[in-house]
Amino acid sequence: MFGRASSLTGENGSNRRRFRAGALISAILLCAALFANVGCKKPEQKAVKDRAVNVRVWTAESRSLRPFVESVGTLKPYEEVIVSSEVDGILQSIRVDEGSPVSHGQLIAEIKETDYRLDAERAEAALKQAEASLANAGQEHRRKEALYREELVTKQQFDDIAARLALAQGDMERAKGGLALTREKLTRTKISAPMAGVVKEKRVTAGDYIRNGTNLISIIRIDQLKLAFSVPEKDVGRLREGQDVVFTVDSYPGREFRGKVKTLYPSIEEKTRSLLVEAQVSNHDGSLKPGFFARVTLYTGPAKNRVVVPITALLYDNSTTKLFTVEGDRAKEKVVKVGRKYGEFMEIAEGLKAKELVVTVGQNNLMEGVQVNVAR
Repeated sequence: MFGRASSLTGENGSNRRRFRAGALISAILLCAALFANVGCKKPEQKAVKDRAVNVRVWTAESRSLRPFVESVGTLKPYEEVIVSSEVDGILQSIRVDEGSPVSHGQLIAEIKETDYRLDAERAEAALKQAEASLANAGQEHRRKEALYREELVTKQQFDDIAARLALAQGDMERAKGGLALTREKLTRTKISAPMAGVVKEKRVTAGDYIRNGTNLISIIRIDQLKLAFSVPEKDVGRLREGQDVVFTVDSYPGREFRGKVKTLYPSIEEKTRSLLVEAQVSNHDGSLKPGFFARVTLYTGPAKNRVVVPITALLYDNSTTKLFTVEGDRAKEKVVKVGRKYGEFMEIAEGLKAKELVVTVGQNNLMEGVQVNVAR
């Protein structure tokens, strides 16, 4: 029994030694594998670091550009007047329709004049009667004055004729005024255009009874137009009368129209924080119509040379604006100061010179000094 126990003890010790040797070999192999793995990764990481980033570039340009403000506006008639009746009566005729061109002083409507003509005739008769009464009183006054000097009539009798003469003079003046008034009303039965233009709207027809002050037609002047638009408060300081305005309308694609600033309104609109501006536009061919919607460019200064880049080249980091340029085969980060936007381009006021290669595609993957491959 004791011999069997000793044999088992020897076997257990031999097994433990074999297990320890196997574990040691496994550990050595694991370490070798780890070192081999680390050794393989280092060249791969270096290859990734040195791999070039594909980009597209654009050569920064110096262009002669004018500063401007963009807006939208509406074309309006240069002048508009509503023609009204100045007397009561039946509208005998109206000689224009919507769209009719009219000249200054052209007869456009007539009110039945019969009553006003009769009033004028009565006033003329009253004036003749007043003139006769005045002449009679004057003759009598002269006779009484001669008799009064010879003391053949009393002072009371002379004063009476003097009073009658004064009344006769007053009656004649009133008769003259009445005649002038009736004649004026008679002339107002014929209504003329106060300016040259085009009839925008006709509000009455022949046969209507017209009251004094009734609106008959509206006339607009369209050989010149007003272009009304708003400019933001921040740009108001650069506005001046006489500045050039260029605009387009949907009715004439690809065609530009021009005008000049004529009126700067005196106050800012509180709701929109903008200033209303009006430009004068020539329209001798009549192609432009009041009410057209217009896209407006207002030039606020002379042309100057400015460095510009595509807007897509810019990167924004809080309050900092930057871009990447390419020098050799390396990317260079530059912080820039931008100016005004010109369509798809942005002015670079500081930080970039003309002819530098600016990255326009792929800049989001760049850092300072990264190798780049410029795509052709």
